[in-house]
Amino acid sequence: MTGQHELRALTSARGVAAWMVVLYHIRLSVAGLPEAWVHVFAKGYLAVDFFFLLSGFVIWLSWGARLRNDGWRAVPAFLQKRVARIWPLHLFVLGGAVALALALAAAGRHDPVKYPFGELPLHVFLLQNWGFTAKLAWNDPAWSISCELAAYLAFPLLVRAVDWRALPSWLVAGVAAAFLVILAVVMSGEPTLGHDIARFGLVRCLTEFAAGSAICALWLRWKEAPSTPAYVAFGGSAVAMIAWAFGVPETLAVPFAFAGLLLGLSLTSSMRGNPLDWAPLHYLGEISYATYLSHFMLFVVFKLAFVDDAHAIPPVLIALYLALVLGCSVALYHLVERPAQKWVNGLHLRGRRDGQPNLLPSS
Repeated sequence: MTGQHELRALTSARGVAAWMVVLYHIRLSVAGLPEAWVHVFAKGYLAVDFFFLLSGFVIWLSWGARLRNDGWRAVPAFLQKRVARIWPLHLFVLGGAVALALALAAAGRHDPVKYPFGELPLHVFLLQNWGFTAKLAWNDPAWSISCELAAYLAFPLLVRAVDWRALPSWLVAGVAAAFLVILAVVMSGEPTLGHDIARFGLVRCLTEFAAGSAICALWLRWKEAPSTPAYVAFGGSAVAMIAWAFGVPETLAVPFAFAGLLLGLSLTSSMRGNPLDWAPLHYLGEISYATYLSHFMLFVVFKLAFVDDAHAIPPVLIALYLALVLGCSVALYHLVERPAQKWVNGLHLRGRRDGQPNLLPSS
């Protein structure tokens, strides 16, 4: 999240969340990892729910007022910005996955379940998690980017349907809660938020994204207020986590906990001495999209190159892999993601008005 509206604490939190996903994917491969840490990292998939809430927050902050004020004329610029943000790096990493699949096929080791060439067009255009596939494939983390694209396409409709500014705060909060309850109802009976992603991933994204937009509306009206709303938000988040520990379903408790956390972090973002304002942590947030998209395929290649037993990788090799993820994230961010984003944003599309869009945050 960059630009004039940036809340540095949220950018840093995004970086922490991305690394929780990395640790989630490698937790069962680390030799000697204490069982307690295995259980902690096993919940790393929940970071994606924080991403969805944060994405709704940021997109409303960046584009909500403009899409309402300028109407449909602003939609081409909005969609161009979003495509520039997510698609080029996705295509680059997917291209690496295709190269790997072709190499494995040439060696007689092709896995048609993980690398189904018949589904490849869906993955190229980020349509794979719209109900067209039954399992994750190719670059698994890209399922959430597919769902994000759907949220971006629906966002102008959300803006036209509701003006958070015209509603009292209690109603905005109530509608945000209602979106999260809808998610819990749809996933009623499912053991975790990460269950059956191909089936539930899209509704998981859309409901949390919409709730995140309402949280942004609350922040916009409370950002200059005393710290009381932040304390209430953090307190509500803690209550939801405690309720989860005492048996409230994850599908209900965790989104509410993350919603309170997001509101609290946004309200305290400018606080002096905020640990999330630390420059290295903020930089991890800046490169977090590259981390998130690249780490899974990097681990696949890393295991093929360096590992005999994928379920007992020595800590020294795990440290090497994590360093590789960090280095590749830096390289991809500076050499692929940002240049490609600039190039796509520079294209003059019919219906786009020049100048103004580039003043807004890009993520």
